[in-house]
Parts: sequence; structure tokens; C-alpha cells
Amino acid sequence: MEFLSVIAAAAASFVLGAVWYMALAEPWMQAARIPRDADGKPEGGQSPLLFGATFLLQLVVAGMMRHVFALTGIDTLGAGLVAGGGVGLFLISPWIAINNAYGMRPLRLTVIDGGYATLGCAAMGAVLALL
Repeated sequence: MEFLSVIAAAAASFVLGAVWYMALAEPWMQAARIPRDADGKPEGGQSPLLFGATFLLQLVVAGMMRHVFALTGIDTLGAGLVAGGGVGLFLISPWIAINNAYGMRPLRLTVIDGGYATLGCAAMGAVLALL
């Protein structure tokens, strides 16, 4: 059952990411300085391999989060939301900010990506605590 909860948590975060980045596609592409073709779409498109790798990496995050939750006894919706959101806000987002600062990327990119990290991890935490 633990493996299924990890898959469900990764799927929840993946779907949330799709919604997040569809809603913020234009400001994200501007902030990330994504080169575009004549139609305004990213040059070269996005390969299915990229989406598959994204899901696999989210499985890694969800698996580690499940392990930490098991060690610490996090098993309620509220605790899962807070702990997951804390992982996104206080572990992943600062790392994104560091990378973006050294890459001289706009603060807006950090806010968009850090916002997704926070919400995506909160969603993972909620699913893991419920299943």
C-alpha cells in the first residue's frame, strides 16, 4: 500500500503542476527566457520523455517524503499538508532561489517555481497522510 500512496502523491503533484504551469505559462516562459518559435510556443517543443522524467523525479520526492512521514508519525491531513508545504517552502524553494540567483534569473521565476514546489509538496503530503 505504501508504494501506491507514493504513486498517488506523485500523480497529485504532477497534475497540480500541469494546472499551475498552464495557468502561468506566459509569465513563466518570459521569466525563464524560453526561446519561442513563430507561433509563440517553446522552440523544439516538449518531449514525452521530459514529462516521464518529471514524474519519475516526483516519485523520488514522494518516496522520501513518505519515509520521513513514517519516521515522524505524520498521518493526518493537516499534518501532511503542513509538513509537505514546509518541505516545499523551506527546503525546495530556497534551493530554487539559490540556483536562480546565481543564474541571474528574475525573482518572478523563483516565485512561480517556488510556489509550485510549495503547493506540489503540500499536495503530496496530503495524499501521503490520507493513504
